[in-house]
Amino acid sequence: MRHQDVHEELSARLHEAAEGHEPDRARILARLERGMAAQSRPDHRATRPPVFGWVRVVSATAAVASVLAIGGYAVASAVKSDSPAQQTVSVSPTPSQSPAATSHAPVKPVAPKPSSDSDATSQSSPKASASTTSSATPTPSIPVVPPASGTEDGPLWSDGSIDPGSNDFWAQSDVTLKTTKQLTALTVQLKIKQTGGVTSTGAWRSLPEDDFTLTVAEQDGFLVYTWVLKEGRTVAAGEWVFAGQYDHERGGRDAKDDSYSAAGTVGAAGTAGGQQLAVKGDFAAQKS
Repeated sequence: MRHQDVHEELSARLHEAAEGHEPDRARILARLERGMAAQSRPDHRATRPPVFGWVRVVSATAAVASVLAIGGYAVASAVKSDSPAQQTVSVSPTPSQSPAATSHAPVKPVAPKPSSDSDATSQSSPKASASTTSSATPTPSIPVVPPASGTEDGPLWSDGSIDPGSNDFWAQSDVTLKTTKQLTALTVQLKIKQTGGVTSTGAWRSLPEDDFTLTVAEQDGFLVYTWVLKEGRTVAAGEWVFAGQYDHERGGRDAKDDSYSAAGTVGAAGTAGGQQLAVKGDFAAQKS
């Protein structure tokens, strides 16, 4: 039998003995009384001095107590050896909360609102905040371009095309103008149909930036780019490009509903002597 098994069997027996043992106090007391009565009888002849009788009683009592004490200690030792050793775990004190601490997430910054009427709407989401701000801000006025009959008008010719660098997420629409005469006034307008996710990412033109005022706005389901030549500036004869750039939903975008128009003046601008020109087109291939 293994040592561990012997140890476990001994522990179990000691447990049973300790639990089942009950000292017979009545028997012990009766024995003591008999001894005392025998000493008190007059005819009793002590074979030993009285003191030795008491010593025997006391010795017997001490022996019983010693046995009980040793048995209890053995049981306690066995039980103690079987129980797992206690482990002490060091626990850090709970940190005190700083007055500046907060239990909720930080609030997202909200764009400044020009009016207190939009407080409830602007708190709902960043998208709602943006729409509220745009509604509170006056929409830029979009210039009206005079009607045109086609892509050519006298010395002015036009074409619309999608830049070959466009991709599944982004596109650039180009309006190309050719003029054989100097223009003293010019307005170019590009309309991009809102086919889903269409948002402006910029615009440019091959003529000097400072010569034009650019307006980008949404109107009637279109993203509208408008370039207007500033007063006192001119456009030299040549070929020029005006481009609008925008994001859109993933996938190929159909530009069949996009369009452009342009109006210019040859000669003195704003006088009866100037020649008014107007062109328009879409983004199908055009022949010059």
